[in-house]
Order: sequence, then structure tokens, then C-alpha cells
Amino acid sequence: MVETATPEVNPAITRETEEKPRSGLEPGFLVICWNDPVNYMDYVTHVFQMVFGWARKKAEFHMLQVHEQGKSILTRESMEKAEHYVHQLQKYSLHATMERDE
Repeated sequence: MVETATPEVNPAITRETEEKPRSGLEPGFLVICWNDPVNYMDYVTHVFQMVFGWARKKAEFHMLQVHEQGKSILTRESMEKAEHYVHQLQKYSLHATMERDE
């Protein structure tokens, strides 16, 4: 007579992820675009779409912040990515800087 195999049930494997305090994380860098009297609003919107791949609505939101408030924080990234974005924006003749986000 043939015996039926009894299925083995392995305990579920759970991985515990350790939550690191914010101070233990690498600090991010903010990419900031500043207002200038040279570039047209449509041009700034277009550049944001090209550099960040944003939809027109999001690009217009940040463009209006730059125009009305004098600056807009566009993104928070690692130092290398923030430098890349700043260089891209400057290549399009926008006034962009980065600063450490504490």
C-alpha cells in the first residue's frame, strides 16, 4: 500500500528591520531654484519638466513658488543627485543652489 506524504509546514520567516533614528541617516541636500528677472515663466516650467520629468501641473506649481515667493525647494536628494540637478538647472540658465537639509 502507498503511503501519503504529510506536508511540512515551515514557520513563517520574518525579517525585522531596524528603524534608524533620523540623525543616523545621511543628511539630504535641498535643490533650490531662485527667482530671476531674466527667464520667462513658461520657460522655467519647461525646464522643470525636462530636468525632473514632472507633469506640467507640478512644474507650474514650483514655477509659481519661485515667481511669487522668490524661491522654491524642488527636491531633497543625496549630495551627488542634488549636485547633478543644480548643474542641469544652471545649464538652462536658471539660478539654482543646493544646501544641506539637517
